[in-house]
Amino acid sequence: MSAEGTGELQVIAKAYELVTWSCRHIAKFPRSYRSTLGDRLEHRLYDVLDGLIRAKYDRERVGILRGVNLDLELLRFQFRLATDLHCLSLDSMGFAARCVNEIGQMVGGWLKASTGARPR
Repeated sequence: MSAEGTGELQVIAKAYELVTWSCRHIAKFPRSYRSTLGDRLEHRLYDVLDGLIRAKYDRERVGILRGVNLDLELLRFQFRLATDLHCLSLDSMGFAARCVNEIGQMVGGWLKASTGARPR
């Protein structure tokens, strides 16, 4: 397996970890936010995971990875909103933010490798 293939598996595994972690936390959201913000967060997380898996198998992955990057940016705001609304603790927000940033860095590297851009 190539180094790029290993990186693809790592980013998918990291996204999967974030989805499972988030689902357990979203289930504990106050009822007034669970079916609105909670559902939006959950669906966006599934979109990220789906996009990463699609990109692994699609030769035209650049557009998919750009879409994943946008979803990650939206997740940053949604997690922040969940924290500001007291649905997530600061510690939980910190964990989510670190995961989203790590996934974003891996997606950025994958995107560069897919577009043939050379590191500076």
